[in-house]
Amino acid sequence: MKKILITSFILISVVAFPQKIDNFFKTMPNFILPGLSEGNKTMLLVDTGKTVIPYPLGEIEKLAYSPSFLKIKTSETGTTQIKLLPLINNTHIICVIKTVCAKACDSNIRFYSTDWKELDAHTLLSNISAESFFDSSKKDSNNYKFALSLPDIYPVSAEFENGSDSLTLKLDLENYLSDEQLAEIRPFIKNETITLNWNNISFK
Repeated sequence: MKKILITSFILISVVAFPQKIDNFFKTMPNFILPGLSEGNKTMLLVDTGKTVIPYPLGEIEKLAYSPSFLKIKTSETGTTQIKLLPLINNTHIICVIKTVCAKACDSNIRFYSTDWKELDAHTLLSNISAESFFDSSKKDSNNYKFALSLPDIYPVSAEFENGSDSLTLKLDLENYLSDEQLAEIRPFIKNETITLNWNNISFK
């Protein structure tokens, strides 16, 4: 009987206190956001109305926050998104997206366990290349491969829309390529954005 009561209490506790991004942000290792102290983390999480705080590398600004999502501005050109994603077994993983915007915005996406061990991203998110945005029905066209090979890098930005589990990927070429290059590529682009939905296993 005592064992049943203890088990019931644990189950009730899990339901009553769902996991929040706060718990994992506080234990986030320094290599993800260098220079961010425990005090800085606390100030970003506490709702004091103050969204910009100083830290050793300048200023950091809270842009968006929910129980499962945090987006912060780390510099004039950089942002970091931290998203708690549910799994089918009622546990979670963490997705961290770092985006740098210069002539164009380009994102780096990584996944971690809740104790911050890096996970294999390929099992959670299909490889996204420039060709993902191109119209494959035109791949036999004479200029398709030429257009695909024009830029040395295809910058793709990633955003959790409104902190949801939907990931929007955008091919950001407008300010990155010359007008002539854009004119060569644009006829072959099917969509400049792709939205992937999290199904508690991977993004599809």
